[in-house]
Amino acid sequence: MGDSVSGRFVYWMNVSVDLRIERAPGEQGGGDWMRIGESLHREFNARARAMSLMIEGRTIYETMEAFWPGARDDESLPDFMREYGEIWTSMPKVLVSRTRDSAGHNTRVIGGDDAIEQLGRLRAQSDGDIGVGGATLATGLLRAGLLDELLLFTHPVVLGTGRPLFDAHDEPVELDLIEQASFDQGVTMHRYAVRGVRSPGPVA
Repeated sequence: MGDSVSGRFVYWMNVSVDLRIERAPGEQGGGDWMRIGESLHREFNARARAMSLMIEGRTIYETMEAFWPGARDDESLPDFMREYGEIWTSMPKVLVSRTRDSAGHNTRVIGGDDAIEQLGRLRAQSDGDIGVGGATLATGLLRAGLLDELLLFTHPVVLGTGRPLFDAHDEPVELDLIEQASFDQGVTMHRYAVRGVRSPGPVA
């Protein structure tokens, strides 16, 4: 990936052992198979706060939009959830959508057939970790050679069915393990660098 200043697209996701991100349609991070305790949530918070930008597909974005802005000031929630609400609401975000042209909460919208190309230019103009949310979006970046890293939180369950981490991809993608950790209830974290990623190139 070289020493040039540029952003890194990091696809971070909760997954099952068989690399499913949903068992039932519409779970979007709310499946009861996930074991998200306080220590893991605080890790999410720290990772999110360290990001320079978040890129989300419409489905993920609208799920987050429906809950986290209100969670920020909800005294009935534990402090680590209120903290994530503050982080998500304040963080600069890009919504990738063909159907929406506006969004609040420090969000701009990218759409159209050249959305992945636009994101490639954004990566070249950015620095630090850029969080990627959504399988469709991550697959598009992977196919374009623009996905730099995977940050997977693996929960100890085999779902056997449901939405996979990526949509169909026609060739192997080699990875290098660069970080790992363990959390309560058997959850593990693995961070991988994707081999063969396109260099950012000159900033347009």
